[in-house]
Amino acid sequence: MTEPAVRAPIGPLADGEWHRLHPASPLLRGGLVFLAVLGFVLANLRERVVEVFVLFFAPGAESPGETPEFGGDWAEDPVTGIVANGLVGWALLALAAVIVLVVLGFWFAWRMHTFRVTDEALEVRSGILFRSHRSARLDRIQGINVARPVFARLFGAAKLDVSVAGQSGNVDLSYLGSAQADRLRGDLLRLASGTRRQEAVATAVGDAVVAAGADAAGALPLAPGAPSVVDRAGAVVGRRVDEFLAPELDPDLAPPESVVRLPLPRAIASALLGGSMIWLVVIIAIIVVSLTTGTLWMLFTFIPAAIGVVSYLWSRITGSLRYSIAGTRDGVRIGSGLLSTANQTIPPGRVHAIEASQWLLWRAFGWWTVRVNVAGQSISQAGDAARRTLVLPVGTADDVRRVIGLLAPDALDDLVPLLDAGLAGTGPAAGFTSAPRRAAWIRPFSWRRIGIAVEGGTAVLRSGWLLRRLVLVPLARMQSVAVAAGPVRRGLGLESVRIHTVAGPIAPEVPALDRADATAAFTAIAAEAVDRALHDRTDRWGVEHAS
Repeated sequence: MTEPAVRAPIGPLADGEWHRLHPASPLLRGGLVFLAVLGFVLANLRERVVEVFVLFFAPGAESPGETPEFGGDWAEDPVTGIVANGLVGWALLALAAVIVLVVLGFWFAWRMHTFRVTDEALEVRSGILFRSHRSARLDRIQGINVARPVFARLFGAAKLDVSVAGQSGNVDLSYLGSAQADRLRGDLLRLASGTRRQEAVATAVGDAVVAAGADAAGALPLAPGAPSVVDRAGAVVGRRVDEFLAPELDPDLAPPESVVRLPLPRAIASALLGGSMIWLVVIIAIIVVSLTTGTLWMLFTFIPAAIGVVSYLWSRITGSLRYSIAGTRDGVRIGSGLLSTANQTIPPGRVHAIEASQWLLWRAFGWWTVRVNVAGQSISQAGDAARRTLVLPVGTADDVRRVIGLLAPDALDDLVPLLDAGLAGTGPAAGFTSAPRRAAWIRPFSWRRIGIAVEGGTAVLRSGWLLRRLVLVPLARMQSVAVAAGPVRRGLGLESVRIHTVAGPIAPEVPALDRADATAAFTAIAAEAVDRALHDRTDRWGVEHAS
């Protein structure tokens, strides 16, 4: 059956032509590092620089606190050798040449870094001496992240990071105009959904040119009667202030009932009650013991460890500021940040597994955290890539149900009867096949929690006592299913069931079931996975909605 030809208006950056990044990109990507290094060098040589001016403008005077005896010793510092050998002019010329070369290098890198969006792929060309040409297929996009570091926000710029299935498949556009990044993200998601572009509308292109000219104050000549440079600069400053004060999530993008927010007191309390806080208490106790017993060598190990744990806790709290999750027409949007902001959009059909987990110390407050497995984002990756698998840092059971409804909307009605028993229940309640009592030999504390159910094209697995887990796996995107039993399990008549998905923080597994129950679950999951995969069209959500 042929899919209908759905078309949507596409912005000027997705018109199939080659475009350049924001003009401030060289400064934001590498210029700040260069300025920091230059400032560090000048700060460390400031005393010698003062002596140079004293030597030139008052040769007979003594430099502050010292005699002007430079001695010509290059080992003291470079400025001493330069002055003593009469090379000041050449040094200034060399410094100017280095600055000019760096500026030219940044400018050429910006000129040579271009991108374009076609109906099938996002392509990026970059490099001066060694050219590279990367192409990311739109139908393999797993998520799009828009980050706005605080310094980039001063220039009205944002970083667009496109996650693509496969190792090292991400495409980074650093930087675009802030409004351009949001528009391009929407265009990429619409094209990835199966829609096709409409012909560019001349007025839209004209509006984009006018907006770009307004952001670059003074870049265009002023026509008679046009606002002055001061007025235009004031307008730019006003827009930047509005951007800083604007909410991270535009209310027009998502209905209010779909938005899940994280209160700041809960974020702070959950971090202080997490496992990292226990490690911090232990490390501080060891530091106190080492100070009182005189074993100071231990400080070299545990003080850096304490600093690392405190940094993690701080990043966990600050990363939860203005945190929100909402459903939009192009997928689930997750945003956070106060000064530096970031928001990620996960398109429909890209989530391979969902896990709600509850740490023991959170149980009294009913708090849970939710993670996902998405192709191209592994837990082994550091920094932002790993944090993007966390879709709800801490929330109540009602928050978990709403987030699951956003991530698996088609199966929510079938899953509602299972969620209560899956989150906090034990035994065979609500359709779960549970572990037999003899499983207590290998899972003495959690055997009552172990269970599995298959409903609405989703496998639901629960386990854990110290850390309760509820895992949902859409069978349409399952990779494989396996049963296994070692010598101990075989002797007890037990088997484990493992569902394989793309790499990520979630490893869906039921550690112990009766052999007959495990075989029945294996058969049911394998059969339904094939049927669901044949009929799954969630990756072409634009076509589905149009039809």
